Amino acid sequence: MRYAEDHKSQTHQRILNEAAARFRRDGIGATGLQPLMKALGLTHGGFYAHFKSKDDLVEKSLRRAVDQLDEARAARLSETVSAATFIDMYLATEHFKEPEKGCPLPTMSSELGQRGQPSEITDELINRMLYTLQAGMSAGQEASDKSVMIMSGLVGAMVLARGAKDPQLAERILQTTRDQLKQQIAEA
Repeated sequence: MRYAEDHKSQTHQRILNEAAARFRRDGIGATGLQPLMKALGLTHGGFYAHFKSKDDLVEKSLRRAVDQLDEARAARLSETVSAATFIDMYLATEHFKEPEKGCPLPTMSSELGQRGQPSEITDELINRMLYTLQAGMSAGQEASDKSVMIMSGLVGAMVLARGAKDPQLAERILQTTRDQLKQQIAEA
């Protein structure tokens, strides 16, 4: 049986998409290569025709996750978005319940740090988030510092809410953080 010319490229993209979703949902360590490939109907050995190592897959999947966020944002919003809207989107129920479609920072950033493998892509995403948050504030160091605090609150709230067993506690974390961070912006 002959494969289409772009079969390898399509398979590569399927692996990236699945890995990007699983790493965001389950984490890097909990995502095994064998179950990942099996879910796609592929063999574990076939993985190495596409990637040098799991670390290579992690880096490329992180890039794919960021690209997917950009695509989703472009489909829903204009290029500029207010800091308050960004906070609402980040702490939305959909983002909370569907980590495989959302920001990779709550799931992946601590693991990358623990593995001693911080990524330039993580830095890029953090800087983009900071830029978005600062856009609606007065210029200066105070706005810059406030955007770092707000971004840290967003990611931290998502981590805590997803770790809470009690759904009411999770919602309280998201709502309280949303309200407090938006108040910080109003005071900027």
